[in-house]
Amino acid sequence: MIKTLSTYDVVNEIEDIRPDNFTRAGLFALVEYLEEYEESTGETIELDVIAICCDYREYKSAIECANDYNGFSTPFNNEKEALAWLHDKTIVINFDGGVIVQVF
Repeated sequence: MIKTLSTYDVVNEIEDIRPDNFTRAGLFALVEYLEEYEESTGETIELDVIAICCDYREYKSAIECANDYNGFSTPFNNEKEALAWLHDKTIVINFDGGVIVQVF
């Protein structure tokens, strides 16, 4: 049995279960990305809030994210360079207010 959820339903479900994982703007960007993935692949995604929260992480900037994952290498100081580095490593979802990356 399948229940179809709207974008708002999914955002609200994630917020209800894990309210501190993403901003509202970030959640909308993530859910819209997942919906586009479903449409482009023809695969239906089962809503597993815990898995989504484990698989994706939100950052205020690409610099913050890249430096978090970059470890002991030279830190990034340029948003464009940090985004390029991230795009080489993982899925990056840009939105007004930050970035969401698939954890790698």
